[in-house]
Amino acid sequence: MQNRERRLLVFNCHEAWVHQLRLLDYDLDIICGLPGRYTRGWDTHMRPVPARARLICLTEALTPGERYACIIAHNPTDLLDIRNRTEPRLLLLHLSLEARLVEEHSHLSAAQAKQILHRYVELSGAHVAAVTSAKGRSWGFTENILPVAVDPDEYPPCTGETACGLRVANFILQRKAFLHWSFHERVFAGLPVRIVGHNPGMADVHPSRDWDHLKDLLRTSRFYIHTANPDLEDGYNMAMAEAMAAGMPVLGNRHPTSIVEHGVSGFLSDNPAELRGYAKLLLDDRDLALRMGRQARLVVQRRFSVEAFRSGMARAIASAQRKRGLLPLCRPGVPAIVELPRPSGRMPVATRSERCELPSAPSR
Repeated sequence: MQNRERRLLVFNCHEAWVHQLRLLDYDLDIICGLPGRYTRGWDTHMRPVPARARLICLTEALTPGERYACIIAHNPTDLLDIRNRTEPRLLLLHLSLEARLVEEHSHLSAAQAKQILHRYVELSGAHVAAVTSAKGRSWGFTENILPVAVDPDEYPPCTGETACGLRVANFILQRKAFLHWSFHERVFAGLPVRIVGHNPGMADVHPSRDWDHLKDLLRTSRFYIHTANPDLEDGYNMAMAEAMAAGMPVLGNRHPTSIVEHGVSGFLSDNPAELRGYAKLLLDDRDLALRMGRQARLVVQRRFSVEAFRSGMARAIASAQRKRGLLPLCRPGVPAIVELPRPSGRMPVATRSERCELPSAPSR
């Protein structure tokens, strides 16, 4: 299926991820105002609106006229919303299967959930990619892995002038199991640590004012914190990669997918007292923190390059276009109406940072 359109339609799952699409040679239509998110518009606390993007509502996205090279969805609800459009569609997996079941309080078994999603994808004609290898494996989709793009040149080098740890996370109280939060509290209680993000119910915790403010926090703080439950989350995320790009060492629990080399680019331990000792060491020794941070920066240069993201997205979009071209209803002027199962109800806006749900069982 040949497609010369140079515009992508993307649902806004979270601004930091969508903002990466500015690196591609496409204009963007970003669907905002979706139910199930903590904000109705684009959250400028996280990122500015990309230069080649326009913000639209779902009604505008469904209006005939514009043609897209690909539609980027983040959950089955997105696929259902654009079921009458004919363009290729790419479904991105941002959570592992196990994490999704926990977050949705689902009654499904892992095998049932996987079977349902595979059937859903088959019916919709979507191509699937995952943001990490572990997340892709959990769902049984390993063809395309799309690591985030983090360019160290966009982050001023860390000076570590403030003897304070930093953690960036949203909705911590709702995601304690994911973040290994009880461990975090045992390690860092009473130490100077700043938490940044949307966290209703947490006193003196606020989001950054904007991306420049976030970069400044990364520049001036002494170390970054990432703790995660190995059964539910990866040993790194985009915020951690940004911190390392700025030249911050990372403290966290031992995790099979961690990108931190213990004693080189940070410190890892499952012993709260031991990890607390490492935190105190970095608070007291700025030069050590800066040396380890420089090693962390090299890790990001190797693993999360802009070039790798561009080539990965190009492959994923091309795969979506080929797959859509095989569907008999995917012809210009013919609505690609597919009988998709209705997804489950949305979680309350106050408890969700992403609009992602499991579908219910398909009906015949």
